[in-house]
Amino acid sequence: MEHAIYLVTLVGTALVVAAAFSSLIAFRFGAPLLLLFLCIGLATGTDGFGIEFDNARVAYFAGSLALAVILFDSGFGTPLNALRQAAGPALSLATFGVLLTTGLFGAAAYYLLDLSWLESFLLGAAVASTDAAAVFFLLRAGEINLRERVRSTLEVESGTNDPIAIFLTITLVEIIAAHANPETNVLIANLVLGFLVNMGLGAVVGILGGLGIVRLVDRLNLDHGLLPIFVLTLSLMVFAAAGAIGGSGFLAVYLAGLIAGNSDIRAVTILKRFQDGMSWLAQIIMFLILGLFATPSQFPAIMLPAIALGLFLMFIARPIAVWLCLIPFRLPRPEVAFVSWVGLRGAVSILLAITPLLGGLENGRTIFNAAFIIVLVSLVIQGWTVGPLARRLGLIVPARLGPLDKVELELPGSAHHELLAYRVAQGSPVARGERIPRWARPSLVLRDGRSMRFQDMGRLAAGDQVYIFVPDRYPRLLDKLFASRAVVDPEDADFFGAFAVDPARSAAELEAAYAPGLTEAEQKQTVGALVTARLGGHAEYADRVLIGPIELIVRDVDDKGRITGLGLSFEPTAPVARVPVFLSAGEIVDRLAAFIRDWRRPVVTQVAAKTDDAPEPPVEKAATGS
Repeated sequence: MEHAIYLVTLVGTALVVAAAFSSLIAFRFGAPLLLLFLCIGLATGTDGFGIEFDNARVAYFAGSLALAVILFDSGFGTPLNALRQAAGPALSLATFGVLLTTGLFGAAAYYLLDLSWLESFLLGAAVASTDAAAVFFLLRAGEINLRERVRSTLEVESGTNDPIAIFLTITLVEIIAAHANPETNVLIANLVLGFLVNMGLGAVVGILGGLGIVRLVDRLNLDHGLLPIFVLTLSLMVFAAAGAIGGSGFLAVYLAGLIAGNSDIRAVTILKRFQDGMSWLAQIIMFLILGLFATPSQFPAIMLPAIALGLFLMFIARPIAVWLCLIPFRLPRPEVAFVSWVGLRGAVSILLAITPLLGGLENGRTIFNAAFIIVLVSLVIQGWTVGPLARRLGLIVPARLGPLDKVELELPGSAHHELLAYRVAQGSPVARGERIPRWARPSLVLRDGRSMRFQDMGRLAAGDQVYIFVPDRYPRLLDKLFASRAVVDPEDADFFGAFAVDPARSAAELEAAYAPGLTEAEQKQTVGALVTARLGGHAEYADRVLIGPIELIVRDVDDKGRITGLGLSFEPTAPVARVPVFLSAGEIVDRLAAFIRDWRRPVVTQVAAKTDDAPEPPVEKAATGS
């Protein structure tokens, strides 16, 4: 018995270490990290090194707990401004998008696999959700700096679509396991009612749980080493409580993290660091277990139809669902195309594919194997093309900040303050004489091994270590002051224009200098207000507006979304790759209006031609004769 404990511990820790080392390979070559984790699990499983693991209940239980940890961390790290910016498109994708993907994919699965209609829709529900961890790791590994709107949409969608896919999958498993064959209207009614109850209870428990976590952390004077474990345990309690009363535990734990992360919770720096590490561990454990559970020798029997379904999901089902869901939001076609492509399937899809096995379905193993192959196809094809496609569609913007050397220290006995240690970077604004704002109190400066007061230092120099006492929700301004200049790719050297424009200046000055053709009402606005209005009321970093012969580029915005820096270019950038599909609602209306005008123009022309050929009116003749 003792020998077995050592052996299991040795094998388990060796797998985790191997997975951790594989991240170095992923960062080096930009490979999908999830794919490497799964491959390690497959290589050590039944058809590899021979480790036997065929316990579906243990795999599902461990995977569910790991997913709960990941979702809490995802919610904790999602800022409210990102949620507000992308709430409409992301929630549309997370609800109607999952339903549309399930329906379209299920119809294709019915004809390609030997499954019933309900089993086909079950497979569609299992692969309908996207994997956030895989997407954002690829963006980080490839140093892809996406536009904020696109990044926020993908982040919020991936955090909110899992509960809906899980509900659909479990409900269909229960119906099939009960050998029920309900009518379509009855099935839809039951699904809608069950969905509202499941999500409603999950939302209530999640909101109350998030508020309770914040209250307990602030009230209890726990040791800093115990505090992160306490918060993690509370989040799992929220997950379990919601599921115990029939709600969505996954939605509850995500909302609890969202509320806790956007409140003035104590020791937020320590909590973020701990949860980041726990999220990595949870991903590794979940992916390895799912890889161990699979049996690759069973894949060849359904390999071809499963690959075909994977391609159908990537090129037809997901794009159609995304296009239909995003029509009302007037997003540019390149952004819609990118969102539709970056729908990577991952561990959640494989985890949900275990539920048919738990329900004892006859074709449960077929559904699991098909889902596993579809995930592999998605990671191989989509995983290696995220970066090139983002560049092709013009969605990558230069980095806003250069390297930043900063250490955050939580102060004992201080509920909502921390000590930041900045090293002054060469070329940073403070090194060039920029003043530190009054709300930030520098308490100590280290220079050449000597410590002295900030008041006695004079101008800061590169290499100085500055300690600043600030509230834990300090603005981003400090990072901008101490960061070095961002290294811009030569291709992006003119990205923000050759000249700077003050957003507070009058737009009438633009009209006087460049004659872009502004209306009188527009000339009464400031340049910043003009650009914001042309962008539909919301501006973000790197937005561009073409006005006559000039192009205005948003160089920076503040925490409230107001434009604080603009660039001007006389040579507008070349248009990005045109996407023949994914028209927004505005483009559809414009094209319909143009079609109607073109259709009516020949009729008007013919009427005018007939009028010219007709004899002149008698009155005109009389007038001419006189």
